[in-house]
Amino acid sequence: MKPRDWFALTGFLAASFAASAIGGLATASSVTTWFPTIAKPAWNPPSAVFAPVWTILYIFMSIAAWRVWRHRENPALRPAVRALLIAHFLQLILNTAWSLLFFGLRRPDLAFIDIVALLAALFWIQVRLSRIDRPAAMLWTPYLLWVTFATALNFSIWHLNQ
Repeated sequence: MKPRDWFALTGFLAASFAASAIGGLATASSVTTWFPTIAKPAWNPPSAVFAPVWTILYIFMSIAAWRVWRHRENPALRPAVRALLIAHFLQLILNTAWSLLFFGLRRPDLAFIDIVALLAALFWIQVRLSRIDRPAAMLWTPYLLWVTFATALNFSIWHLNQ
């Protein structure tokens, strides 16, 4: 790998973990104050599960985006690569917005609207990743599955706390 490749991978990781940090700031106080007091379904995972899962997911999504970026010089793939990279950064915004809405504003209803949009974006990305880079699509799959689960969990929490 060239130094430029390492720099790009570092950039994708930095963008993902910046999104994570912003979301974490919104989440920090609510996790210990508001969240323990609201009704949750029996299948809500223990709090200790979230940080390690998200760490792995941010690493996987960064590597997937980086793998797509490496196809940027292929003229046949250039438009698809550009669209996927734009979608990647838009999904990071939706991902961060979810934390701000759910934990920061304590609005599971608004967070549900956001996560549905996020899930749609992730499906769109998954389909296109599978056409450009199969390993990237495989790296993206756990994120898609986790957000599918999180969408159901968000809906359940919203419903239980109306």
